[in-house]
Amino acid sequence: MTRAHRIEETLQTALAPSYLGVADESSGHSVPAGSESHFKVVVVSEAFADQALIQRHRAVNELLAREFDAGLHALAIHAWTPEEWRARGETTPTSPPCRGGSKAASRAAQSRNQDA
Repeated sequence: MTRAHRIEETLQTALAPSYLGVADESSGHSVPAGSESHFKVVVVSEAFADQALIQRHRAVNELLAREFDAGLHALAIHAWTPEEWRARGETTPTSPPCRGGSKAASRAAQSRNQDA
């Protein structure tokens, strides 16, 4: 079972979301192929009603503690109530490019350094 499937199962079971999106964004980072180390989750659940954003993030992080222990490196969390989701137009936010550089950027930089 992939890490994405484990994340989906864990969040689905614990939060009963009305919408759940799990995206493996590892390919945009300087990690070996198949790393499954960088993810984005969009979780829309009534369970977040009356919770501050930090409480929502802490809850998701606690639910996924085993994944962090097993090599999950980064997790972008978007945790909203159904009302907040509707107010945002029910759209998943686009993640910014990796600030540490992607594999392609790393290879290009290495190539430039070797040519110099």
